Amino acid sequence: MKARTIAIYGKGGIGKSFTTTNLSATFALMNKRVLQLGCDPKHDSTTSLFGGISLPTVTDVFAAKNAKNEQVAISDIVFRRDIEGFPQPIYGIELGGPHVGRGCGGRGIISGFDVLEKLGMFQWDIDIILMDFLGDVVCGGFATPLARSLSEEVILVTSNDRQAIFTANNICLANNYFRTIGGESHLLGMIINRDDGSGVAENYAQAAGINVLMKVPYNMEARDRDDSFDFAIKLPELRDKFQKLATDILEKRIAPSNATGLDFNDFVRLFGDVKNEAPRPATANELFAAKPASKNSSTTHSTQESDQQKMERCIARLEPTEQQLYRLAETEKK
Repeated sequence: MKARTIAIYGKGGIGKSFTTTNLSATFALMNKRVLQLGCDPKHDSTTSLFGGISLPTVTDVFAAKNAKNEQVAISDIVFRRDIEGFPQPIYGIELGGPHVGRGCGGRGIISGFDVLEKLGMFQWDIDIILMDFLGDVVCGGFATPLARSLSEEVILVTSNDRQAIFTANNICLANNYFRTIGGESHLLGMIINRDDGSGVAENYAQAAGINVLMKVPYNMEARDRDDSFDFAIKLPELRDKFQKLATDILEKRIAPSNATGLDFNDFVRLFGDVKNEAPRPATANELFAAKPASKNSSTTHSTQESDQQKMERCIARLEPTEQQLYRLAETEKK
């Protein structure tokens, strides 16, 4: 049976890896074989999943193997964790990417998927593949599952912060674009993480036509568990939320969102009144023109001696004969 593929997108630091990890754990507790695929150059999606261990990345392994003219094997890049009390192991892969400032992260994602497809990832005996994607980068590599329909479904993770919602809106618009040219990924909806009860993200979701799948309130104990590489679903209030969402996904109770997304002007107006004015352009003259001198600067300038004046003052202190010789020498130089 072909694996169910879900891409989870969100702004960096918004909690998409937290969400993906706890959803992976929930599916595993429901006796499903889960693969969590980290799709971020930071390669930290599976850190909590594997108890703080950093997995070797597809990018690094491929480079090392390629240098030796060797092939990458499944066992080089796919890892499993058996957790006490879980009926199924959880599998993990980190695509990785170049070190900071040394290459294109999106290119690393594209290359990583090429390697995984050659290894037959979509034919493995896996029930669910959760792809944890960075959402606030416009590089096309990070849109790979949307552009190539590698994910059947898409889930957005946001908070009530405007920039996080802006990122979610961009992914919604990107998915809509790819669907116009043959893409088949469906937007299931949005998860509101660290919900403060303000309703900002819900207002956006209603305006953009996006389902709200789950609201996760800010919880200090959940954060502490995540920071110590443990599962937040061990807390009853979070376990129930994730279990309901996982069940709804498995039983296909969630109709895909009929999402339009919002253009920039409509988006910013959700957060306040915006004037319908064009921005005032700067001119080349004002940027290149010399700064007008202040009173103090002009006074200072006028009192400063030129090199010639300084020289004349020094010569005047010499004996008359020496002055004559010096002036004669200066005249000959000229």
